[in-house]
Amino acid sequence: MKLTLKVWRQKDAKSKGDFKTYELSDVSPDMSFLEMIDILNEKLIDSKEDPIAFDHDCREGICGSCGLYVNGRAHGLKRGITVCQLHMRSFNDGETVWIEPWRAKPFPVLKDLIVDRSPLDRIMQAGGFISARTGSAPDAHAVLIDHDTAELAMDAAACIGCGACVAACKNASAMLFVSAKVSQFALLPQGHPERESRVLAMVAQMDKEGFGSCTNTGACEAECPKSISITNIARLNREYLKAVIK
Repeated sequence: MKLTLKVWRQKDAKSKGDFKTYELSDVSPDMSFLEMIDILNEKLIDSKEDPIAFDHDCREGICGSCGLYVNGRAHGLKRGITVCQLHMRSFNDGETVWIEPWRAKPFPVLKDLIVDRSPLDRIMQAGGFISARTGSAPDAHAVLIDHDTAELAMDAAACIGCGACVAACKNASAMLFVSAKVSQFALLPQGHPERESRVLAMVAQMDKEGFGSCTNTGACEAECPKSISITNIARLNREYLKAVIK
């Protein structure tokens, strides 16, 4: 395959960026999208040019660090996958592919395709944890949880914190991320001791970081690689209201 790549290049956070055009041939349909960028970077290095900076780690759709816009969509045109799970067979020979970083004020571009997603970490530090005694693990059946509740909690816990929901939202809202993290604890008895303080602290930190409000357009759910449901946002609102009243 031959591809024309339009890649966002930006020297650092203070510099002004723009798109650079690269031609790449002999692209295998079996390559992952990140492998294709690796090949391009090898060519750039051979030409004494600065390679494209991008985030990646596990390349298994688990860590969430590979978030990119591909042809105007968070993580690309395929639903339910991350960029590292996107393969070049999804593109046509001779196609022009646009590659750019997340576009959200709370996620400033650090270099090229890398953005600062530390605001999500600070939201988790504000309340995304439970209190637990150290020592030996309790018996698995010590706390009984019905199947449906356990499934809902696991579905919420599937969030990998990639930030696609923020990037896809016209308001740069982090409500889907925060609601997933609040839900995974609020649904289970282990998370109940800090139930009120958690939601208040996490929402306060979310607002402090400058994320926008949710207007229920559903773009976050549509672009989420783990298909996190916006029903979690409704749960977050209920948890927050209860905590404020209490």
